[in-house]
Amino acid sequence: MKILFLNYEFTPIGGGASPVCLEIARGYVEHGHEVDVVTMSYKTLPSFEVIDGINVFRVKSWRSKIEICHPWEQVTYLVSAWWFLRKRLASVRYDINHTHFIIPVGVLALWVKKKFRLPYILTSHGSDVLGHNNRFALLYPLLKGPWKMIVKHAKCVTAPSDYLIEKIKEITREGTFMTIANGLDLQRFRPLKKEKRILVVARLFFNKGVQDILDALKGMDLGEWKVDIVGDGPYREELKQKAEENGLKGSVKFLGWIDNDSPEMKKMYGRASIFISASYFESFGLTVLEAVSAGCYPLVSDIGGHRFILKDDRYFFEKENVDDLRKKLQHLLNRRPAPVKLSLERFDWDHVIQDYISLLQS
Repeated sequence: MKILFLNYEFTPIGGGASPVCLEIARGYVEHGHEVDVVTMSYKTLPSFEVIDGINVFRVKSWRSKIEICHPWEQVTYLVSAWWFLRKRLASVRYDINHTHFIIPVGVLALWVKKKFRLPYILTSHGSDVLGHNNRFALLYPLLKGPWKMIVKHAKCVTAPSDYLIEKIKEITREGTFMTIANGLDLQRFRPLKKEKRILVVARLFFNKGVQDILDALKGMDLGEWKVDIVGDGPYREELKQKAEENGLKGSVKFLGWIDNDSPEMKKMYGRASIFISASYFESFGLTVLEAVSAGCYPLVSDIGGHRFILKDDRYFFEKENVDDLRKKLQHLLNRRPAPVKLSLERFDWDHVIQDYISLLQS
């Protein structure tokens, strides 16, 4: 197949959806298919390059930060991508369009289908589901009509967890839906010699709940335990101030954004004994999956995206409940948990890619 692949975020820019998209596109190529990605530009990134056999076209945009893209910046991508596709599709024929994010990118997918009769599948990543992320609360009411139309005309809408599929169905049942989990290279993150380290990996937004972790740590006798916070975002300075106010300056370190494929990130996961995610909502807890693969003990908020990966109640604390988090974390610190061993075969990328290819060819 010759596959058109649309997403405004593609490596090296973006959050959790970006590495997922890279792996899916890479998987298509490894199975003998041709993939053209149309994504947005960022600073000095080339307008065209080949990454692991994937043709990556970057169209002009006003994106200003690597870790976040504002709605008005997304609009600049839509305009540039529309202009690019208008010319390219007049001469290049594709078999299928795999589009990521119902909104905003689904707008392009629907237009391409109507203009060039190219069918599309949609993969939702969470923030594109109406009502899922308060960051876009003011926009959601304006988007409901187009959103439902984009979903209805897709060949299929996929999402990485049953939880997110149900959130989509609460808005509309006009469409075809399928859960396809996000995958993981099970050899990428492996246990190393464990240290007294607690790891947090998140984009630094309020809804990631990092402030709850800092409040739970306040007043605790951490002894030799250290806390590493990996990630960046608009909430970083407030979190650093809270850490200082909570008397955690010597125990908590903000490391900023670290490339997920880097040796440094593998070392962070591998050495950590405990991994915490206090997020208020997730479509799929990819960082949790990475942490468990590296043998970390997961202590996570009780939300749908986390429950899809972990089933045992002992790994969960009540969302936004600082006291519950503090109690369970203190228990772990007192006994220094052994590395967790869970079966992750269902998340192996080979299985995930086969599910996508079967869907594209159906």
